Amino acid sequence: MLENIDFALVNWSRGQFALTALFHWIFVPLTLGLSYMLAFMETMYYRTGDPEWKRITKFWMKLFGINFAIGIATGIILEFEFGTNWSNYSWFVGDIFGAPLAIEGIMAFFLESTFIAVMFFGWDKVSKRFHLTATWLAAVGASLSAVWILVANAWMQNPVGTVFNPDTVRNEMVNFWAVLFSETAVNKFLHTLTSGFVLSALFVMGVSSWFLLKKRELLFAKRSIVIASVFGLISSLVLIGTGDSSAKEIVKTQPMKFAAMEALYEGQTEAPLIAWGFLKGKDLHKNMDENSEAEFYMKIEIPAMLSILAHMDPKAYVPGIKDLVLGNEEQGIMSYPEKIERGYYAQQQLLAYKAAQKEDPNGAEFLALEAQFKDPDFVENHMRYFGYGNFYDPDPEQLKKNAFTLVPPISLTFYAFHIMVLLGGYFLMLFAVFLFLVMRNQLHNKKWLLWAAVWTIPLAFVASESGWIVAEIGRQPWVIQDLMPTMTAVTHIDTTSVIMTFGLFALVFVALFIAEVKIMVKQIKIGPKKKEDPSNV
Repeated sequence: MLENIDFALVNWSRGQFALTALFHWIFVPLTLGLSYMLAFMETMYYRTGDPEWKRITKFWMKLFGINFAIGIATGIILEFEFGTNWSNYSWFVGDIFGAPLAIEGIMAFFLESTFIAVMFFGWDKVSKRFHLTATWLAAVGASLSAVWILVANAWMQNPVGTVFNPDTVRNEMVNFWAVLFSETAVNKFLHTLTSGFVLSALFVMGVSSWFLLKKRELLFAKRSIVIASVFGLISSLVLIGTGDSSAKEIVKTQPMKFAAMEALYEGQTEAPLIAWGFLKGKDLHKNMDENSEAEFYMKIEIPAMLSILAHMDPKAYVPGIKDLVLGNEEQGIMSYPEKIERGYYAQQQLLAYKAAQKEDPNGAEFLALEAQFKDPDFVENHMRYFGYGNFYDPDPEQLKKNAFTLVPPISLTFYAFHIMVLLGGYFLMLFAVFLFLVMRNQLHNKKWLLWAAVWTIPLAFVASESGWIVAEIGRQPWVIQDLMPTMTAVTHIDTTSVIMTFGLFALVFVALFIAEVKIMVKQIKIGPKKKEDPSNV
């Protein structure tokens, strides 16, 4: 069945969506985190009446506005691509995916944008209390807007609360609350939100460090650093907790992703955690078979830590890539070839259902097939693996080879995960050191540390993007886990048109990114406005 797929179209469509998503994600976390820091800063102004806090709030609000505007532009393009490039996916899950996107649109364009307008243009036009309320509601609105996107993404990673309708060949939502409050959705939202908090705190701390290096606006810089370091330190600690919860959820719902994150080929008890390592070779997921192994030039391991991380038990068994592909009867792990055959049977039954429905919707054959699709046993043992059927081949040897194509890109997943984790540890230490030194009034003398904070700003974006690479690349080849592979989700359009739009989007996004950086840098160099006359505050 794989020979009928136009992989050039699939890969270019994936590349275009990845390009849009990665550029969009440059702006989103800064918006999420900076909105709350603005609210904290304005709260300090409201409580103290100190005009310096108003200057601080207005300065960071200006940078927030620049970032917010460009983030909207990339986000709109991203949502349109579901219809233009991924229409098969949109049809298959439109009844589920459409609801969160619609609610997100309402949140973004009615709640969030309304209060952001008051936040920017309401100074001296509304009361201090109303303006502060608008600032807080803008922050909450940004988070609520993010909730629905992340709920939709979490459902793709772990499809729950839905049933398959053979009449429409669509998945339909039957339990909204199961979709909204699934463990995957809750963990993804909390982890993504706190990662945005950490990134924005590093941004504020890095820019403020630049002012200290230039010996400008010292009070402004120190106060901003206090807010950012406290906010970032707390967020980093929470981020560790949400990351641990997310990893445990991945063990249950996406074990192949978990194995790829650690390049674990052979399952084992007392599985060690690789703190860092350098893999031999590239694209280890390609041309794999039962004899493949993950080889390292070097690696630093923590004994039994992976078993503890996954199951809170150093003796626990952690399945490797081969266990998941070839199966492990002792551990109760079904092989991918078995899942493929079960999924293929489900697909054949669907074809028989549609044919019987067309021939005689009241006939015995159709009624029997209709009852089968409502049978919980059939749903659990066959429909659950519906997407695997696309990798079926009657030749057992080819079937086994196809099973190994279900392994995600190991090198990219492994490095992205470890870069994210190592940088997260570095960020935590940086926040703690900055908070300690600024409270002791010793930070301004540590030039090397201030420069480290400045250059940590791009590292924050690297860590953030790495997290999304793990989330999205680690689940390949699935666009919906176990139900729909990416190769069947694309719109059947001319590959050339996708290539052309890819190039166009690349130019637009690079131009937007350069424009943002230039505008940001210009506004940072200008600095906060001159102090206002206290009588006008």
